[in-house]
Amino acid sequence: MEVINDLLGYDGLKIYQNPEMFSFSIDSMILGYFATINKKTNKIIDLCTGNAPIPLYLTLRTKAHITGVEIQKKVYELGCKSVKINNKEESITLLNEDLKGISERLKETFDLVTCNPPFFKYEESSNINKSEYKTIARHEVMVKLEDCILEASKLLSTGGYFAMVHRPDRLAEIFELMKKYKIEPKRLQFIYPKLDSEPNHILIEGIKDGRPGLKVLKPLIVYENGKWTKDILEIYNLKEE
Repeated sequence: MEVINDLLGYDGLKIYQNPEMFSFSIDSMILGYFATINKKTNKIIDLCTGNAPIPLYLTLRTKAHITGVEIQKKVYELGCKSVKINNKEESITLLNEDLKGISERLKETFDLVTCNPPFFKYEESSNINKSEYKTIARHEVMVKLEDCILEASKLLSTGGYFAMVHRPDRLAEIFELMKKYKIEPKRLQFIYPKLDSEPNHILIEGIKDGRPGLKVLKPLIVYENGKWTKDILEIYNLKEE
């Protein structure tokens, strides 16, 4: 069942969703907010774009052209509807393609690559969702972490940025793969559901062929006293109650 929701607190920005598939979450919004965009950012590509929440969010920050890549056809079609209802056809191009090998097929480079990939490794014993759409979005069934970082490296121009949201328990693997494919980790931020909890997400950004030097940002706390923190409200463009 398709529904049209507001993209958080941004007036006039809508997104098509299907709860039976996979709705956008805080992961996408914080990544769109976190990624570095500057005057040299002219071309952006979002891998594992889903129904296009990150490309839509990024249009609030930049006039750069944004390409989104999504392998699941019905999810891709939701993204196309979202682009159209927001009159963003000139700003966003969505591709219904496999992420693997996308750099060879596009044969172009980008200033920024963003990615909100499946977080969990897939094994026969994995506790997967009954929905195939949600399983593919959450587990490495169609694409693995290394595929994402390899393609990001090939897609990036020298000095370009790669920004990703993931899980803390895979941070060592992420560092190893980024180094392997010549993306130097530059910024890291831990996301905590609450101040007294353990982090459940990380934001990490690197530069293609960049110099060593990692900056760890202050933690991002999602909830305080049962309500969104000021930082989250700012990302969502919402006011305190």
